[in-house]
Order: sequence, then structure tokens, then C-alpha cells
Amino acid sequence: MLLASLAVDAAELPQSLQDFDARVERVRRQFDVPGIAVAIVKDGQVVLARGYGVREQGKPGAVDAATQFAIASNTKAFTAASLSILADEGKLKLDDRVIDHLPSFRMSDPFVTGQMRIRDLLSHRSGLSLGAGDLLYWPATTYRTDEVVARLANVPLKGGFRDRYAYDNILYAVAQQVIEQVSGKTYAEFLQQRIFNPVGMTGARFNADHLKPGDQPAVGHAMYDFSHLRTVAPLTWANNSGAGGIYASVDDMAKWMKVQLAGGQLADGTPLFSPQRQREMWSMITPIPIPEPSVPELAAAKPDFAGYGEGWSLSSYRGERLVWHTGGWPGMVSRLTLVPSRNLGVVVLTNQEVGAAFNAVTMQVLDAYLQAPPTDWTAAYAAAVAKAQGGADESWARHVAARDKRSTPSLPLASYAGTYVDPWYGEVALVQEGGKLRLRFAKTPQLVGTLEHWQHDTFIVRWDDRSLNADAFVNFALTPDGKVREVRMEAVSPLTDFSFDFQDLVLTPKG
Repeated sequence: MLLASLAVDAAELPQSLQDFDARVERVRRQFDVPGIAVAIVKDGQVVLARGYGVREQGKPGAVDAATQFAIASNTKAFTAASLSILADEGKLKLDDRVIDHLPSFRMSDPFVTGQMRIRDLLSHRSGLSLGAGDLLYWPATTYRTDEVVARLANVPLKGGFRDRYAYDNILYAVAQQVIEQVSGKTYAEFLQQRIFNPVGMTGARFNADHLKPGDQPAVGHAMYDFSHLRTVAPLTWANNSGAGGIYASVDDMAKWMKVQLAGGQLADGTPLFSPQRQREMWSMITPIPIPEPSVPELAAAKPDFAGYGEGWSLSSYRGERLVWHTGGWPGMVSRLTLVPSRNLGVVVLTNQEVGAAFNAVTMQVLDAYLQAPPTDWTAAYAAAVAKAQGGADESWARHVAARDKRSTPSLPLASYAGTYVDPWYGEVALVQEGGKLRLRFAKTPQLVGTLEHWQHDTFIVRWDDRSLNADAFVNFALTPDGKVREVRMEAVSPLTDFSFDFQDLVLTPKG
């Protein structure tokens, strides 16, 4: 067992967590996670800040409380807090129209453009679909933030404005621009000067590009082809850092949780943001339907309510309100959870793409402090993972059963080749090389792959980078004259990350 710890007395933990180190190690083994870091804050004190395992598999560097991880969408709470700081200073209101601060801002519907408020940028109710526009920065692209925001004008709306919950990232790029416009600082400068420095988050970095010599961040890991654990290349959202850029350690996040649980008050008693703004950040704006647990073992985790505020998820557990968020990143996932009524916070950072691990650790901590009946959360989430994998296997089996193996493409391969354009993403090239069709997304270096014929005029693109786990069907629609009219795509596996929003692309031949 590789474990690195701060000088935190385990006796301060509840009696039911005296074997906590062994529990985390069991989670690491069960879900093949090379490294995990955990911090627990209770009543204004750091009860535990500790690392388990290694920063990179096969190498000796141990995870400790100072190891930096990509916290991904846990960044959204920092973006919301930044806007709250500016609101406290009277420089904006959360009910201001976005176009009042960014006159060039455009959504695909003029009505939505005119009615979009700053608060709407944070609450996932714009009418965009799940992950809409994410291909503009996931995997890393060469677009600038201003180009991402400009392309939002062509990202299709799939729902009504303020009609329902659908998680997005792209509007946080707009929120980032509002912060920069109003403050007169880059968002990196604002975070460092107005949040990281006052809170004392000395190890926090704006994004991966801001890691410093001497930093020892965790390295991300993924199951290549959903089966073989290997390291992944680091990702930087330099063009949408407001949605998920920050790197931080559990030391840093423990300080952040203490400020949150203190109603926005810093250690010296001065406010980072007002209690009123925190109440609004933690108030439900967008209700979220509550699904049935995927497996019976997770029944106890079903909340009484669920919703989203300003950069925070809101729900309940055993009658207690939870304020929380997760983060997902290539090779790293995380969860931060606050129980305000108990003055309790727990953050779990991991360097493998399996949310079951951070959930299992989090739920054990919550149970201990809420004096809940014992539940084997590691086994419960393992059952959920197994069911999801089984569902993916069944999905593939249905595709195979429906396939006409004897079919052939309608056209010679050369007739499918060409440059295609999507209104919001831009150009995608299909070229014939060595008797194969190769697909290249012009602005996304990692999205390069080979097309394999599936049936009729449908192919599967197998990406060269097998860490993506995002192979996709590529379907060509033809005109009556046998020319390609348009190309549509969709992920092959239901396990593919929703940020690969291939289904929203409508590719047509250029010219």
C-alpha cells in the first residue's frame, strides 16, 4: 500500500471511519485507480487530508495532500463565485442581460439571445442539449475562447429556453468572458488575485498550461478500448477554462470548502463573497428529474430532490441537503460534497476515469458523519459499473444483429472523400490513404481515425488515439444522383463521454 498523509490525527475521525485508509485502498483496487486524494473538513477544521497510491502507474511518486489533479467541472463553482464577487461590488447583477456586457453574444435563436441573463449561463437551462458544443474544446482544439463563443451562434437549441435541465459547458466560456469584460482582468488573473490568493490555495493553477516547475501533478489514466489501463495525454481547456480548467490539490480544496461552509468568509474573517450571494448560488434554479437507481444496491442514495443552482448541484441524502459537484476530465474525475447543516465537506480527487470510486469514498464519509446504517458502497457502485458495461455489451450486440454483412458501399471510396463543413464546428476532412478513408477534424489534433465499412453507406471511425473510447458511426446520405448530401455521426458505445457530441454535427460537402 502506498499512502502519503499530512499530520492529521485519525482519532479525529468518527469511530466508524477508523479503518478509512483500508477502505480507500479497497476502492482503489476495485476500480483500478492508481491514485486517490481525500480531504474532510468538519466544523471549520481539516480532519483529514491524505493521498493514496501513485501519481502515475508504474512509477514510485506517491499521491499526497499536495498532489494537484484536474478538478474539471468543480471549476464551475469558482466561475460562479467570481461573478458573485463582482456582483457584491456592484459591477454587475446576475439578472443582467448577457448582451448588456457582451454586445456580440449570440445564441442560435434571437429571442434567447436577448433574454439570456448572466444567471442563465450558470444553470443549464438554455435550451442547448447535453454537452452541446463540447467538440469545440473536447478533445483539445486550436480554437480561441472568443472563437468558441462566436461559434455558439450556430450551435442548435434542442429544447425550450428555461424549459428543462441539460448540462452544458460552453456557456461557462461566455461567463468567463463576462468576468474578463467587467473586471478588466484575464480570468487567470482574476482567479489568482481574487480567489486563490485570499483563500490560500497556493497549489491551485488556472489550468494545465499554468503548472509550474516543481509541481508534481497527478497523471491521468483511462481504460483504452474500455479494457486496458494506460496513461493519457494531458488536456488543457485554454479556450474554456471557466468550465473546467483548474488544477488543485486536496489541501487547496479543503481551504475552499472551509470558505464555502463559513458562508463565504475567509480565515481572517473578511468576506470573499456575501452570505446573500452564497444563498443564491446554493438555491435551486433548474429542477432535475430524479431517475431510479441503476441497481438496487444504490437505493439508499436516491435523493428526495435534485436541481442545479449557480455552479452547484443540489440534492439530498438521508434528509440532509447536499451542495456538491463532480468533475470529469480525460484521465481524472472528482467530487466535492458539502453538508451545510453538519458543517461538513469532503472532496475526492482521482486519476482514473471512473466516477464509482469517488462516489464510494464520498458516501462512506457521509454515512459516518450522518450515523447512517452501514452500506457497502464499494460493492454497490461495482454493481452499477457492471450493469453499465453489460448495457454497453447489449447495445453492441443489437448493432451486430442488425448489420447486413453482405452489403457494400454505394459509391467507390474516393467518392466519399472530400472536405465537409458543420455550421458550428467547422471543417472535417475525409481523405483516401492506402485504400482506406481517413477522417480528420480540422481543429482537433486527436480526432484522427480510419473508417471501417459497417453496412450500406454507414462506416465506423476508429480513432487512432484509443484512450478516447469514442468510436463513432459515420453515416452518409446520398442525393438521387449518387452524390453525398450530408454526413451524420453518433457514438457507438453508450459509455462514450457525452462531451463527444457527434450527434449534433450536420456535415455537408464544402462548396
